[in-house]
Amino acid sequence: MKPIASSIEKFLRGYPPETLAQVQQMLDEGRMGPWLLQKYPAAHGVRTDRALYEYVQALKTEHLRGADAVNKVAFDSKLQIVQHALGTHATVSRVQGSKLKAKREIRIASLFKDCPPEFLKMIVVHELAHLRERNHDKAFYNLCTYMEPAYHQLEFEVRLYLTHLDTVGTRCWAAVDCTA
Repeated sequence: MKPIASSIEKFLRGYPPETLAQVQQMLDEGRMGPWLLQKYPAAHGVRTDRALYEYVQALKTEHLRGADAVNKVAFDSKLQIVQHALGTHATVSRVQGSKLKAKREIRIASLFKDCPPEFLKMIVVHELAHLRERNHDKAFYNLCTYMEPAYHQLEFEVRLYLTHLDTVGTRCWAAVDCTA
């Protein structure tokens, strides 16, 4: 188990001191896991890369019809949360015959195979927004909130979950007891 203060600093840097104090208290009292489970009682049903691809395509079709096509979508066990990568969006260039083809890929950390549908949607929305906006600026976050109005709240709660994982070490939706 890691020190709580370093986990809070790692995942919640920049939030107001009052919010950090509340998070600290919840972690000290062991209430973070049960609170998350009460708020989000079930995990999503997207388990395979094919299902994830279809999920991403449905969101893209609904919100970003004119954006570049996404050629590959996959859960990636190599993405490290420590490096703040919950998902990645990349353009991969490949030579096909005499032409250079650029293909878009989205990878989601496999940790999110077991999470609530709201958390998965928040991460997918974030990566889809990179199809139109490269930088994390105002236009980027406006696009995220267009696709998911509760984007900022969900991002905060994903950070709470990551803090819980870093301190307690048990996955809430994959384990029977999230408080252990």
